[in-house]
Amino acid sequence: MRAFLSPPFLYGDERRLVAEAFDSGYIAPCGPMVDALEAEAAKRFGFGGALATVSGTMALELLARALEIGPGDEVIASDLTFVASVAPFVALGARPVFVDADPATWCVDVALAERALKAHPKARAFVATDLYGQCCDVDALVALCDRFGVPLIVDAAESVGATYRGRSAGKGAWAVVHSLNGNKIITSGGGGLLLSDDTSLLARCRTLATQAREPVPWYEHRTVGTHGRLGNVPAAIGLAQLRRLDEALAGKARIWEAWLARMVGKDWLAPMPTAAYGRPNRWLTVVTLEGRNPLKAVSALAAQGFEARPLWKPMHLQPVFSGAEAVLSGVGEELFARGLCLPSGCGLAPELMDEMMTLLEGL
Repeated sequence: MRAFLSPPFLYGDERRLVAEAFDSGYIAPCGPMVDALEAEAAKRFGFGGALATVSGTMALELLARALEIGPGDEVIASDLTFVASVAPFVALGARPVFVDADPATWCVDVALAERALKAHPKARAFVATDLYGQCCDVDALVALCDRFGVPLIVDAAESVGATYRGRSAGKGAWAVVHSLNGNKIITSGGGGLLLSDDTSLLARCRTLATQAREPVPWYEHRTVGTHGRLGNVPAAIGLAQLRRLDEALAGKARIWEAWLARMVGKDWLAPMPTAAYGRPNRWLTVVTLEGRNPLKAVSALAAQGFEARPLWKPMHLQPVFSGAEAVLSGVGEELFARGLCLPSGCGLAPELMDEMMTLLEGL
């Protein structure tokens, strides 16, 4: 493959911190690198605390467990998203209710969210996804969820480093989840961060992530937990990456601007809109096509060694959620039918971008 969609970008400090992790003797899911990653993430993003987890999905599962989600419960969630946003809740027995996207931001539509909450006043949680690095309208969603007494969880897996009205992604919500997967702007090879200003919630999730072991000398368990904490070695990679986040954001912004420059004068190609209330992290350069088939584009690019993807397929169209309730406007389906994610790695060469644009023009 000549250009991946979003490959990891290493800065050189990762090897040194991994060596320090080995030298410390801590390999298991505890140790100085885990502690440092949590402390520095909380400080960088402006939260009361952080918990480093084996994945962003696990962070969401811990929140579902902390809420004691179970059969018969309802969880409202973004429709245009990756399945991990809602899967942990459904796996515990909850029924999902999906809410369509806002055409101006592609994130969850607040007006439709209000309709969903009115129809489901006993919903146990609202999971709003930051899409492709762009923050959802947190203030509006917090006000709405507060009215209905529903905790707001922001799935910010794709938006690490993005800002909303000058604040870090998701700030103001009950809980925020970041991903440190290998395709994200910063990575630990695989991992996640759970951030919150609710220190009691973080303590509860920390206990659940260590098999819910009680603080006594013997192994005592009064509830069922899971194995969810990040190990010290991958935490070292994540810590090194976190410390270079500003460089990563600048690199993604350069790629975004380079793609935009190549779109000038092409009325068949439009970039994802930028919300006026924030600064996306430009994780991926995402476009919509007019008169060209995104799947054909993916195939044509792949034939020349370029990885591209369609947009997320809306959750209400997923076979696994067949029959689930959804509050729809048609925006998500339209974006899925016309959307394309372009290679967006920080090291993407200009000549490869030119070649890809020529391929798209020839479709």
